[in-house]
Amino acid sequence: MIYYKEYTLSDQRTLVVRNGEKEDGEAVLRNFVETHGESDFLLTYPEECTFTPEKEGMYMEREKKEEREAQLVALLEGKIVGSAGVESIGNRMKIKHRCSFGVSVSKAYWGMGIGKALTLSSIECAKNAGYSQMELEVVKDNYKAISLYEKLGFVKYGENEKGFLNREGKYQSLVLMKLDLE
Repeated sequence: MIYYKEYTLSDQRTLVVRNGEKEDGEAVLRNFVETHGESDFLLTYPEECTFTPEKEGMYMEREKKEEREAQLVALLEGKIVGSAGVESIGNRMKIKHRCSFGVSVSKAYWGMGIGKALTLSSIECAKNAGYSQMELEVVKDNYKAISLYEKLGFVKYGENEKGFLNREGKYQSLVLMKLDLE
């Protein structure tokens, strides 16, 4: 799915949210390693990434051609500062109306509205793809993210008390949230 949108941030700078491109492979990978090392709220640790810049670029290019999925990047002054993805839960008849969503923003750019822009763009992509329900899992201690999602209409529908097991051997509870897109 092709996507492009500009947002004006609170400091009046322009944020561009668009599809990742083949040429973005190295920058996207660098951002992934950075964001996944800065927070214990994301699914993986930086060293778990097995992509090379070339593989990342090819993945981004392939996702642009998908009708029901999107891999987005947030650019501020030409630098990739965050990313988001919308992915199908599955193609079987009973679940093809559902998609999942994930987002990450470099810590230096938290609190600027970039996460909100990426979330709004992901919602728009999900609607354009024809999904009727968008889902996410968020670490229960990630209060700012939960607050943002609730402001945008997501509702909590459950909790997985042992959703993550972090490298310190402690469980992190995940809040299950969904958004009705119809």
